[in-house]
Amino acid sequence: MRTERNLTRLDRVFARLDREPERPAHIDVPRMSRHRAVLFAATLAFYLAIVWAVAITSWLVRFDWQVMFFRPYQQWPEIHAFLDYYVVLGQRGPTAVMIAAWLGWRSWRQHTLRPLLTLGASLLLLNLTVGAAKLGMGRLGPHYAITIGSNEMGLGGDIFPSGHTANAVVTWGILAYLASTPRARRWLSALSAVTSLGVGLTTVYLGTHWLSDVLLGWAAGLLILLALPWCEPLIARSEAGIFALRDLWRTRRGLAPVPAPAPVPLPSPVMSPRAAAVDGELPARGTVPSRPARSPVHLAPGPHTARSERTPVTPAGSRRPTHPERPPHPERPARASAATARPLTGG
Repeated sequence: MRTERNLTRLDRVFARLDREPERPAHIDVPRMSRHRAVLFAATLAFYLAIVWAVAITSWLVRFDWQVMFFRPYQQWPEIHAFLDYYVVLGQRGPTAVMIAAWLGWRSWRQHTLRPLLTLGASLLLLNLTVGAAKLGMGRLGPHYAITIGSNEMGLGGDIFPSGHTANAVVTWGILAYLASTPRARRWLSALSAVTSLGVGLTTVYLGTHWLSDVLLGWAAGLLILLALPWCEPLIARSEAGIFALRDLWRTRRGLAPVPAPAPVPLPSPVMSPRAAAVDGELPARGTVPSRPARSPVHLAPGPHTARSERTPVTPAGSRRPTHPERPPHPERPARASAATARPLTGG
């Protein structure tokens, strides 16, 4: 009677994760080092400086208006169609889906939920910080500006800082943050910097953001990436809590732990007729002999003994008599060639 339970897809996923419950040793978790703390403080100072420069209607606001009156989309209309598609790399929905798919595959391969949880923490910080700043400052965009030369703040807008730019910095920068090797981290950092730079300048080209919006968006996204090491303990506890809930759910359902799949046995090599005769049986004519199944070497019950220490055994079916003073299997002399061993006879 078959009593095995059919595994669901969720059971197979957790069985895959249970193969290696520990985080792989070669993955380096970033920490808040002194260098990173200095960068965080410098970026925060730059963030506050941009906000102050826009709030007091400084030269930065006047430069925003000059770029707006320049109208880059009218100066270079031939690249307008391409940049309409390129700016999608900064939209939260499409980029979050693409990055989540890649990090989900990374979680599957590395047997850990840390990549997905890190992405979730970064997007949560992005929504809270950038969203609060947008609503708090309420700046209008270039297309909806009312008074020429003013900072357009406190009028109910939601473009300061640039959400496209901050989202591009975070979503593409998270790949560099989660890189497994220093070389991959350097290349992904350069790629995310170029992508976020292009997205920010594209929004200025299209006239949807002031240049100061883009500067503040870069700073906002970089602050989130630099602050992620502070979230690592919470991410680790969240991962442990998810697996604890999984175990509790299994216990309530009365399910046993899903065993890891057994390794696939290697195919046995084809035996020659002479080796089969030593084992005590001869294959039938026209059939391919095969070696009987044996236990793997690493599962042998006793220690391995040298060939000279083994007890000699006379093969089954042997016609050679056993001499009391001679071992059953003496060393055989080397065979002669076919020409000398079997002389040719005339037909």
